[in-house]
Amino acid sequence: MKPISQYEPEVLRQSVVVFSQNYLPVGQIDIKRAIALLITGRAEPLEMLSQQTWQIISPQLVLQVPEHIRLTLTKSERFWRVPPVARREVLRRDNHTCQYCGSNKKLTIDHVIPRAKGGLNTWENVVIACESCNHRKGNRTPQEANMPLRIKPKAPMHPTVAFAEKFWRSQQENNSG
Repeated sequence: MKPISQYEPEVLRQSVVVFSQNYLPVGQIDIKRAIALLITGRAEPLEMLSQQTWQIISPQLVLQVPEHIRLTLTKSERFWRVPPVARREVLRRDNHTCQYCGSNKKLTIDHVIPRAKGGLNTWENVVIACESCNHRKGNRTPQEANMPLRIKPKAPMHPTVAFAEKFWRSQQENNSG
């Protein structure tokens, strides 16, 4: 544990993982926000998960800030809906990359099952494709065109769930390595 001093401002740029009351990792915040939550009683330390702790020294108190905290306040979670299929959202989901060749130039929307063959405008049926792949695939399915998709298309997930999956995956990698 190193005390924070005026000579160590990089510690104030550290991040802390925030868990809900139900121990679901919901996000990451900077240490300054974590200090505010701990001091006001809106959060409590989760030392059982934390490998790193920072000691904060001020004229009024000495505070131990772990790398994981749990919210103590009861707040109903906002209702989250899957966004409608839109070019901007599909580009974000597919990381601005053609799902056939990996290019990031001249991107278009492609219907995996063509609309002419009954394909719908749903998250599971649209992907980003470059103009040349979209033209080469034409009015065929990926199997008919012999153009396999890199990743199976799916609707975006709740941001909290996405963060939780990423968090637990990184914890598994850290524990196995």
